[in-house]
Amino acid sequence: MTGLVIALIVLGGIALIFVIAVALIQGRRRTLDRRREQAGEHRELARRSELEAEQRQAEADERAARAKREAALAEQRAAEADQARSEAAANAERADSIDPDADDPADRDERDRSDQDAGWTRR
Repeated sequence: MTGLVIALIVLGGIALIFVIAVALIQGRRRTLDRRREQAGEHRELARRSELEAEQRQAEADERAARAKREAALAEQRAAEADQARSEAAANAERADSIDPDADDPADRDERDRSDQDAGWTRR
């Protein structure tokens, strides 16, 4: 019986080691699965954040392009206004040079100064 008892003890020890090994392996698998799931969640969060950042960048680029177009249009209109002012001044000067009733430029300057002294302004 002593040989049988020793054999049963050895078999019991081997069975216990096997059960412990299986439990450790399954625990390790569960831990790895949990970590894989967490990594997947983090990747999904990163994808969503990246998409949101790209969308915000696209909106910012669109606004910048719109502002650039508006600035170019404003610059063009300012240039057109300057051209119109120049044409108006040239037309006024030509009209004054043709008009026999127009004052001499020196007389006009004197009259403008006296009007300003009196608090009047010409437009």
